[in-house]
Amino acid sequence: MANNTLRWALCLLAVLSVLPSVFGLYFYLEGSEQKCFTEELPRETVVTGEFKAEEWDDKAKKFIANPKLGLEVIVEEMPSGNRIFNQKMTKTQGNFHFTTAESGEHVICLYTSTSGWSTSEWFATSKTRVHLDLSIKDVLDEATEASEESLSDLAQRVRELTHKVAEIRREQIFLREHEAEFRNKSEAVNSHSVTWTVVQLIVLAVTCAWQMRHLKGFFEAKKLV
Repeated sequence: MANNTLRWALCLLAVLSVLPSVFGLYFYLEGSEQKCFTEELPRETVVTGEFKAEEWDDKAKKFIANPKLGLEVIVEEMPSGNRIFNQKMTKTQGNFHFTTAESGEHVICLYTSTSGWSTSEWFATSKTRVHLDLSIKDVLDEATEASEESLSDLAQRVRELTHKVAEIRREQIFLREHEAEFRNKSEAVNSHSVTWTVVQLIVLAVTCAWQMRHLKGFFEAKKLV
């Protein structure tokens, strides 16, 4: 039974190891419009972005590369509010890298900029199509990637499985941090709810006492009691 469990666990790790943490998309930008994406990232994670920007050409009736077109990338950490990456790309195709310092939401914003505009282009609204592929790696994976090239196939497989286990543990720590944050917020909400309930009961008791005293004085003044 234990051998079967171990075999299934190794198979699962093997499947996970061939699934890269990569996702790709493309989107459109109108003029100097800015597009932002929010990603939940653990700390000490290396994010690599590969981009390709193409501008719509009315004459060719298709998207083509414009040498004057540039792309600026800004990354902010929401937990701390710090801007950890801000770089202007002078090419229409390339890549960028940044490393997270804190766990939590990270906002990745991109917008285009064009150099050498003419007067007619100044008032024109360009349409740009941006292809973006983001890959997420652990710092350990990034540091040992070069050394893996000299290892045998079996050693590389063991290294991949080891890195995948470390990544799973890192994700578990990330989830535990979110769970602890959610628990603290829930306890704070419950504490405020109890305090507000006690305040309401006190106000209700004081109001009832005042009304009873007022009614008693009214009845005594009218000599009804």
